[in-house]
Amino acid sequence: MLQADQFDILVLMKESIMETIGSFKAKTHWSALLDKVALGQEIIITKRGKPVARLIPEIIDDNDDINRAIEDLKTLRKGVTLEGISWKALRDEGRL
Repeated sequence: MLQADQFDILVLMKESIMETIGSFKAKTHWSALLDKVALGQEIIITKRGKPVARLIPEIIDDNDDINRAIEDLKTLRKGVTLEGISWKALRDEGRL
C-alpha cells in the first residue's frame, strides 16, 4: 500500500507528463503531439473544456526481451538452495 507522500509523488509525476490541449490546437499541432506521445507523454484532448480523448504511448511487447529475461532468471536460480532451511519457516518468520 502506498504511503501518502509516495502517492503525492506519483500524482506529481503523472501531472508532469500529461498535457491538456484543445481540439482545434490539437488538429493544428498533430505531428508535434505524436512526437511527444512517442516520448512517453500523455495528451488529453478537450472540446469546449471537457476531456474527450486521450493520446497515450503504444505499448509494444517485445517477446524476445521477455523470454531472455525469463531464461536469465532461470539461469541465476540454478544451484541456489536454502541450505537445509525450510521455506515454510522463512515464510512464517515474523508472523504471529
